[in-house]
Amino acid sequence: MVDVDDTALAVTDSGGDGVPVVYLNGQFATQGYWRRVVAELGTQDWRHITFDERARGKSQRSADYSFEAAVRDVDAVLDARGVRRALVVGWSYGAFVGAHWASRNPQRAIGAVLVDGAYPYDWLDEAMERRIRTLFRRMGWFLPLLRPTGLAPRMSADQQADSNIELGRISRERELGPVLEAITVPTRYVVASGASLGSKGDEQERIRTSLDRVTARNGNIRVSAKVDSNHGAILKKDFAAVAAAVREVARLDAAGKA
Repeated sequence: MVDVDDTALAVTDSGGDGVPVVYLNGQFATQGYWRRVVAELGTQDWRHITFDERARGKSQRSADYSFEAAVRDVDAVLDARGVRRALVVGWSYGAFVGAHWASRNPQRAIGAVLVDGAYPYDWLDEAMERRIRTLFRRMGWFLPLLRPTGLAPRMSADQQADSNIELGRISRERELGPVLEAITVPTRYVVASGASLGSKGDEQERIRTSLDRVTARNGNIRVSAKVDSNHGAILKKDFAAVAAAVREVARLDAAGKA
């Protein structure tokens, strides 16, 4: 357990002298989602650091579930484990955290792998905000039943809705675009296909097209793979593509230092 602010985060560190890789989870997911990627890479050349965000998994509750707290927690975990530089890998919400962290920490970031997230697109409006709040309030009675299984965070329905709405605001092109343009380290996207939970029709695919503008503006950012899995299944079915992107970013960093 790593003490941070008013909480403590559950951290797993494989140790060793390999390239440090820190994994950032989906919005309400846990570190266990990364097990296939970790197994695919192995431990000979890599040091894997996973952790549960605040009130997720085995981590404790907090008074602060903001996006900024999530970004700060990356540094807190790395500092606690004595890691100076790391390759950051984030899925979904974690991709946004990873993009912000890499953009702000060019000296500390080896590079970034962003898995079906961190697309600059204005998908949040007043109607969507109402839809999100309604959805989580309807699920409010059910979520506490899932908490013992680790499938739901120890957050209220309103707190989860607030987090989702904040993500919508962070996703806006005028907010995320400059963050991505400022990234100076090797960054690779692994892009899913089809819909995700809560999206309708081709909504998710339209969001993904915003990546074309990102790669056109910043030569450090490229798409490593477009895979068949949907958003929710990508770490389960296409873990090999994620692992390949991690290897690619590490090679680019090593070549830059040579």
